[in-house]
Amino acid sequence: MELRQLRYFMAVADELHFGRAARRLHMSQPPLSVQVGRLEREVGLPLFERSTRRVSLTPAGRHLQERARRILDEVDAVRAEMRDYVDGLAGQLTAGFVTSANYTVLPEVVRLFRARRDRVALTLLPLTSGEQFDRLRDGSIDVGIVRDEFPDAGSSQPRLVTEVVFEERLVLCLPIGHALARRDEVTPDEAASVPMITYPRALMPGFVGRVHDVLGVSAGGLHVAEEVVHQETALGFVAAGVGGSILPESVRQLVPPSIAVVPLAGSPTTRLMAARRMPSTDDAVSGAFISCLHDAASSLARV
Repeated sequence: MELRQLRYFMAVADELHFGRAARRLHMSQPPLSVQVGRLEREVGLPLFERSTRRVSLTPAGRHLQERARRILDEVDAVRAEMRDYVDGLAGQLTAGFVTSANYTVLPEVVRLFRARRDRVALTLLPLTSGEQFDRLRDGSIDVGIVRDEFPDAGSSQPRLVTEVVFEERLVLCLPIGHALARRDEVTPDEAASVPMITYPRALMPGFVGRVHDVLGVSAGGLHVAEEVVHQETALGFVAAGVGGSILPESVRQLVPPSIAVVPLAGSPTTRLMAARRMPSTDDAVSGAFISCLHDAASSLARV
């Protein structure tokens, strides 16, 4: 028994007229009669009583009409649900994010995405940029919110692509008593003269590369006091007087009174990037999340 046969049967059962049923199905009457006859032979008994004046359902036909209506309604519902998955209205999404995104786009993007895609299960994982690149490649996350450009992936598969979501200034965080702490801004050379709390390149390739670009030739003589993974840890070392750290300006939300935040000369910036695999197996859902990222960033820019 095929779904097509059930649809043909239901058209005749609803119309109780082969001609009207054929027009409803946009087909001619003879093929419709053939298909209904095949269904009757398959079930082993007549479904319609036919005469020259009228067509009516047999008891078996009335029973099949009730059951077929439920079956076809369920099939149509499943098809609609599958279209929702294709359109990104349902499903699941796992997104990684650098913790610094907590202080800019992340709260708003979560609110927007859950409002716009309430039938998509969203899982968020705090990960460094390097960890996200690895997980994007192995498919364990769908989208990443990373810091600054990632290294060229070369011929590795799957290919990763990024797009800029949010840009903010880089600042130098210093112990409040440091000689540079009261300056309106510091030059890269001055920043490089401070013992620095830095980050591992393997875990934060884009951000470490960006800081080195900003420091220029002075990066070669940098004195690394500590290497940490999280900016909260870096701020702890700064507050303890161990050294300074170059961080995104949104870190102002975290700094205690014992830390001074000084802009860098030239207003160099750092960028949050949306990263994903190409091609993406769930492009509609990932695309919806990235769209929410851009909208969240736009709302920040208006503040």
